[in-house]
Amino acid sequence: MDNCISTWNNTLSERNECLIVKSIKTNQDLLPETPWTHIFYNDFWGTLLTHSGSHKSYRPLCTLSFRFNHAIGGLNPWSYHLVNVLLHAAVTGLFTSFSKILLGDGHWTFIAGLMFASHPIHTEAVAGVVGRADVGASFFFLLSLLCYVKHCSTRGYSLSTWGWFLGTGLCAGCSMLWKEQGVTVLAVSAVYDVFVFHRLKMDQIVPSIYKRKNVPLFLSVGLLTFWGTSLLGARLYWMGNKPPSFSNSDNPAADSDSITARTLTFLYLPTKNLWLLLCPDTLSFDWSMDAVPLIKTICDWRNLHTVAFYTGLFLLSYFSLRTPSSNRQCNGKAVANGKQNANGHGCHPDAEYRESEPKPSFAEKAENGIKNHIPQRSPLPSTENIVVLSLSLLIVPFVPATNLFFYVGFVIAERVLYIPSMGFCLLITVGARALYVKAQKRFLKSLIFYATGALIVFYGLKTAIRNGDWQNEEMLYRSGIKVNPAKAWGNLGNVLKSQSKISEAENAYRNALYYRSNMADMLYNLGLLLQENSRFKEALHYYKLAIGSRPTLASAYLNTGIILMNQGKTEEARRTFIKCSEIPDENLKDPHTHKSSVTSCLYNLGKLYHEQGRYEEALSVYKEAIQKMPRQFAPQSLYNMMGEAYLRLSKLPEAEHWYVESLRSKTDHIPAHLTYGKLLALTGRKNEAEKFFLKAIQLDPTRGNCYMHYEEARIMEAAEMAQKAAELDSHEFDVVFNAAHMLRQANLNEAAEKYYELAASLRPNYPAALMNLGAILHLNGRLLKAEANYLRALQLKPDDVITRSNLRKLWNIMEKQGLKTSKT
Repeated sequence: MDNCISTWNNTLSERNECLIVKSIKTNQDLLPETPWTHIFYNDFWGTLLTHSGSHKSYRPLCTLSFRFNHAIGGLNPWSYHLVNVLLHAAVTGLFTSFSKILLGDGHWTFIAGLMFASHPIHTEAVAGVVGRADVGASFFFLLSLLCYVKHCSTRGYSLSTWGWFLGTGLCAGCSMLWKEQGVTVLAVSAVYDVFVFHRLKMDQIVPSIYKRKNVPLFLSVGLLTFWGTSLLGARLYWMGNKPPSFSNSDNPAADSDSITARTLTFLYLPTKNLWLLLCPDTLSFDWSMDAVPLIKTICDWRNLHTVAFYTGLFLLSYFSLRTPSSNRQCNGKAVANGKQNANGHGCHPDAEYRESEPKPSFAEKAENGIKNHIPQRSPLPSTENIVVLSLSLLIVPFVPATNLFFYVGFVIAERVLYIPSMGFCLLITVGARALYVKAQKRFLKSLIFYATGALIVFYGLKTAIRNGDWQNEEMLYRSGIKVNPAKAWGNLGNVLKSQSKISEAENAYRNALYYRSNMADMLYNLGLLLQENSRFKEALHYYKLAIGSRPTLASAYLNTGIILMNQGKTEEARRTFIKCSEIPDENLKDPHTHKSSVTSCLYNLGKLYHEQGRYEEALSVYKEAIQKMPRQFAPQSLYNMMGEAYLRLSKLPEAEHWYVESLRSKTDHIPAHLTYGKLLALTGRKNEAEKFFLKAIQLDPTRGNCYMHYEEARIMEAAEMAQKAAELDSHEFDVVFNAAHMLRQANLNEAAEKYYELAASLRPNYPAALMNLGAILHLNGRLLKAEANYLRALQLKPDDVITRSNLRKLWNIMEKQGLKTSKT
């Protein structure tokens, strides 16, 4: 019989918040036996998109890439990281190519690309495997944008322009299927067309509508709008027309009852994100919970940062989009604003196009346009044009994360800044270039240029240091303690426990609960740690606290029931298992794990009925478990117990069917080898039975219960095997109890008494153990001890007919011998 402890150990583990566990290790969509089409119906975590608890993160192309990785190298992390690094390199190359369109062939383009490649904010997206969604989305984001640039430059001159537009739409769709924010490339493309390619200012947009020459512009923008709306509509429909729901710890501001706190905090968060881009000194794997405290009053000093941020953003946008009071000069000729040459770019108004000095320094050579004497050179967008586009790249892809249209499941997420960082890098580069051009002295020019280079060096050093934090889980979680101590200590506890550092793990869990006492996962994990170290009373306490914090936490009910059952509190255990089995999976973030726990609860409830001899009820519960079990549940123990129940009901064909099913689901499942061997011996197929017993011993020679079923026909040999089993597994009740039974059958009553006593000490509240101990004491002539054990068994199970019969027989013997009995 499969024992309860093995079920608990095999089906449950720590509730870890680390994303890789959920999106890769436990994602059934990555397995070859799962149809690949499931990827297009499930979210990023493998949950059906239309399920009420789905995260609604629809990223099928990213999941498909994980599946390819899994097919090639399984769960070996090397291949996953290699793909991430290659993707980042490809994105950097595309970004540099795009920068070249805006900044030209000079060193400023190289600086923009180098800044993007080395920025520390990218560490999570590149070093964290699940960050591939952001990197992959960026790859197609830039491809779409580059296609649209080609569309603009060929519009009106070549039919291929619509091929480029088709590429824009397809790549935008692919970007969205890597990650949701990828669709924002269509809005950025529209900004490029209006403010960079056509060089329109805000007050020129409405009048330009009535100009016939601008019809191609508004046709393209209209098509971009139509395609973007279609993609968003399809996305909303595919996820069931419902937004996701998140716990209050994921985004505390969204859960706040105060409108003031929500508004001020949401206004402040973009400021904090910009600061992380500008000065990424403090980074963390998780910014949820209280990592960014709520701004509850107008007096909070952080509101000054918010005001400064939005004021600066407004001024930058205003001066970039306003129409200058006078016409610009280009090579001594007046050029009206908005007029462009054949490739769509007007003459550059800045001093970059001045003829170079006789012997410029290296820093001066970095100025784009220094080689103005080359006639093939195409004019570049103005600084104002690039600033507008940079702001759109910075802001538009970030809008979905602002809680403006819907609440998101995080406070800050560094990986979300991967695409917006393109706009930031362009903004810093074009700002440095503008200062460089305006500087009159060579010293100031050199200072600006080398200061920009130093910033890139500092970013690179910080990235190298941050990569060190991502080398392993322990270092990563320790690095996050100062930002999010509750989450970091909790995850660190899981890592320390996996390293068998039990005392340190317990301290880590308690530290996590010190910062946030109502975290159900941490309460559960601490309870599990205590249970595994036989501190059952404390474990029950923390399981109850976990259930109080989250009444739908099925795994806490499961382990509570197992402890109660092992303590002989069968009625409490039964009620706990039943309550667990009735918890629905609606609105749960991890329905697969929940279903596994519910299935385990039903399995253990069936075992409870089985031990009480209620085999029909046990079968009914087992069948319910089979109906509810998820795909990832390992069913071999459940099938084996189905066979056991049918065997006890003398339904041998049904029993054999389920034993075979158990072995089919797991060919090396030792309990099924033993139970099936018993059935074969019972039906006279002893040669076959012996093969299964020997196979079980071969699979695990050190496991005691592999010996106790060996060839029951050879009773003395079987008794010796059983005794050896009990010596090996002296703390395993089933092994000890069955050894005592086998020794009794071999008439080795003294040895049988020893192991019945041991079995009763292992389960002091188990009626069968006490009744059998009483019986062997009865046979061995220890009548007073026999009576005491019979009476104790009847206290636990008053209606047991066999125990009552044995007690009456004992009393008759005691009365004949003149011994005093309890009935007198």
